[in-house]
Amino acid sequence: MMAKPDDRSNNPERIENNIGHTLQNMNEARDFEKAHEHELSEKDKQEIEAKNERRAESIEGMRDEIKDEVNDQRHHE
Repeated sequence: MMAKPDDRSNNPERIENNIGHTLQNMNEARDFEKAHEHELSEKDKQEIEAKNERRAESIEGMRDEIKDEVNDQRHHE
């Protein structure tokens, strides 16, 4: 059985979807923290904030990856 050819044509769209999901997760975490701020320990709040910081860094990386993919596609057209 032959392997499928590597089709990367939809990578920018796929990455953009991942960014959207990550932003949604960040917003949900903020909303959760705000809704339960009196019930959460300082440690819990710090963990939520740290996770959102990692998510923000991940989004930056994904945006760079989109730029790379678009540039790569332009060079191979």
